[in-house]
Amino acid sequence: MSDTVSRRSALTLLSGTIAVVAAAAGSLSLAPRATARSRTGARIRGRRVDHLLGALTLDEKVSLLHGATDPDTLGEAGYVPGVPRRGIPPLRLADGPAGVRVTRHATALPAPVLLASAFDPELARRYGQVIGREGRALGQDVLLSPMVNLIRTPYAGRNFETFSEDPLLAADLVAAEIEGIQREGLIATVKHLALNNQEKDRMSVDVHVDERTLHEVELRGFEAAVRAGAGAVMGAYNKVDGTYACENEALLTGILRDRWGFDGWVMTDWYAAHSTEKALTAGLDMEMPNGAYFGTALAAAVRDGRVAEAHVDRAVRRVLAVMDRFGLLDGSAPPRPERDAPAGAAVALEVAKAGATLLHNAHGTLPLTAGSVAVIGPTGALPFVSGGGSAHVVPDHADSPLDALRSRASGEVTYALGEDVFGKPIPADALSPGFPSEGTRVDAGTAWSYDGTLTVGEADEWTLVLHFSGIATGRPKVQLDGTELFPIASGWGEAFVGGLLGTAPDGLAVRRATLRLTPGAHRLRISAQGGTAGLEFRLRYGTGATRDADVAEAVRAARAAHQVVLFAYEDATEGQDRTTIGLPGHQNRLIEAVTAANQRTTVVLNTSSATAMPWLERTGAVLQMYYPGQEGAAATAAVLFGDCDPGGRLTQSFPVDDDHHPVAGDPRRYPGKGGVEEYSEGVHAGYRWYDAEGVRPLFPFGHGLSYTSFAYGDPSARWTRDGLEVDFTVRNTGRRTGVDVPQVYVGPSPDVPLDQPVRLLGGYRRLTLEPGERRRVTVRVAPLTLSCWDTARHDWVLGTGRRTVWIGASSRDLRLRTSADVGG
Repeated sequence: MSDTVSRRSALTLLSGTIAVVAAAAGSLSLAPRATARSRTGARIRGRRVDHLLGALTLDEKVSLLHGATDPDTLGEAGYVPGVPRRGIPPLRLADGPAGVRVTRHATALPAPVLLASAFDPELARRYGQVIGREGRALGQDVLLSPMVNLIRTPYAGRNFETFSEDPLLAADLVAAEIEGIQREGLIATVKHLALNNQEKDRMSVDVHVDERTLHEVELRGFEAAVRAGAGAVMGAYNKVDGTYACENEALLTGILRDRWGFDGWVMTDWYAAHSTEKALTAGLDMEMPNGAYFGTALAAAVRDGRVAEAHVDRAVRRVLAVMDRFGLLDGSAPPRPERDAPAGAAVALEVAKAGATLLHNAHGTLPLTAGSVAVIGPTGALPFVSGGGSAHVVPDHADSPLDALRSRASGEVTYALGEDVFGKPIPADALSPGFPSEGTRVDAGTAWSYDGTLTVGEADEWTLVLHFSGIATGRPKVQLDGTELFPIASGWGEAFVGGLLGTAPDGLAVRRATLRLTPGAHRLRISAQGGTAGLEFRLRYGTGATRDADVAEAVRAARAAHQVVLFAYEDATEGQDRTTIGLPGHQNRLIEAVTAANQRTTVVLNTSSATAMPWLERTGAVLQMYYPGQEGAAATAAVLFGDCDPGGRLTQSFPVDDDHHPVAGDPRRYPGKGGVEEYSEGVHAGYRWYDAEGVRPLFPFGHGLSYTSFAYGDPSARWTRDGLEVDFTVRNTGRRTGVDVPQVYVGPSPDVPLDQPVRLLGGYRRLTLEPGERRRVTVRVAPLTLSCWDTARHDWVLGTGRRTVWIGASSRDLRLRTSADVGG
């Protein structure tokens, strides 16, 4: 289908044709098969739910379909009050992509993208179990996670919260994590259905996608989540082919329920509801976090005859059925456990080490040797635990990488800041009259003001940094030459700040403003209200001159040391996209200066997604650690010193720069034009686009180095009733125990007259091999992975014929080749 009208028509038609198509000859049946025991249990639960539903009043039923204020809040994201009269308990819903986000301490796990880098579904299952246990221990019933939207653009602000650009890998991991979460009795919510692949204009953008791309790329992970038994689905903010996702009948009914057989409930993302009747009849069941559309408005619509009460009953039944399945209605749910913080910490450490991805290692720079080490960069001394927004967790602890390196190193470890992200005290003689800019306290119920001057000696770029306590709307108002420097951001701007830069080490909130100042006196005015709890603030600064001094100090430290570990960062958060894949601030300049001073420099990246590296060839090594959680310092030190092999592989392609990636140069693809975003790359997502266009990435999908070496050999492939079975050998040819992740890629089907990827990931295995160890490996490629979506039949069709099979260490490092007849 080549135009928008045909795309919309095809998606709309799905809700009416799925039931017929599913029975068509030759289609692939993917629905899980119910056993006799499970069918009996479902009938019993169904009778209990029907009886309970029949005893509820309309207002009670409506109260179960929207959020409310928790009278005993635990700091969760959402609350549904339940119906005490009928023994229906409340539901508490917590964010949780990397741990349970409440006001109490929880295990801060590594970001999901770091988990995904391990290419290990079993590890994802244990990651989910940690969250599941802790969620219940912390008084929660529903987890608003995992996120399975694909990494489509390197700019997306939540890339660290999700898994991969590849549909198969994402599907494997989301299914395993959900199984782990729900094994502990916590209801998992897969999100965001569908196509929420960017934060820019996420509340309004209209995503246009053809039917084939929708199924082959974006929906694979959601389908896997449903098959894994996810209790809930969260709808996305954006529109899909002209209709908001949370009221899109083709998605919520035609695909999710009629095709996949989903029997849980669908909730909105927070404030993502736009209608009452339309959304409810389309398949939405719950509005969060309030009841603007599904509260009194819904009850009135039923009483007025505009909405059939049967639609309300259907939604309530879905919610109650999941609650009953988890033992929340009959008291059969196991008692809430105690937190097991040591066990959570052990998994967090294991994940961080397993996902650590060594991108570059020249001249044996890593592992670090016994000589002295210079640690450089703000995140070398400050633990960078997580990204911002709903992914932020209050960790049990967070150690400094500097301390971890010092405890592990045998030689001297020195430290240089390199870049000051929190500002330096303003010189007293620059302020007239003077005031305690390093610590001003405004008592509760009082006001404070300052009217003076800030004197600048030379023209320079200034960054003024405000640290403050209290709620965002109560922060000081700061004006320089009549311009307000730190205005209150609209929308979600104040709710979503970064995981590092938004908070000072002592817990004060931080905002920054950068401007060019000319020599002379500039009028500075500050006003602050103490509010009900009082207010504390400080005002700091940074300039080109202070940055030069920081870089010079770092260079001196680098020259004096045998080797350097330079920590670089990028502070991503929900609610906003990056504007470039380059490192923020002046970090490139710092890296260039330090690598010129010491070629044995390892750059450790605490970044959210793909990063440009114009300095790559001048570095000794580059280690990608993403956001490594509360055990990140220990994991980083273990990898740097070679206590473990870096076991991670890239789950997304790293482009060379901002001009060479799948959405570069076409605003219709990203961020959208005229409010419309087009997935015109079709099925060529991620590494498939690089292959189709012949573009060289900086680092390809699946890339990652080891401290040893591996050889592949003896490939064979054959078709079985369970799919394509690929066999080959892997041998550790080095002198260390190491981790390898061999990957199987499959070429296009000659029998399918469609534009197909040059190759796509068919399967993978994570292996740990001793020196000299040789192992025969079997990777099975499922029929679904070998299939294409047929838009004429609205179903999967197996891609038969002779298909090429590659085995390699990445999507570009393809070392073996064979072929097999599929479907024969």
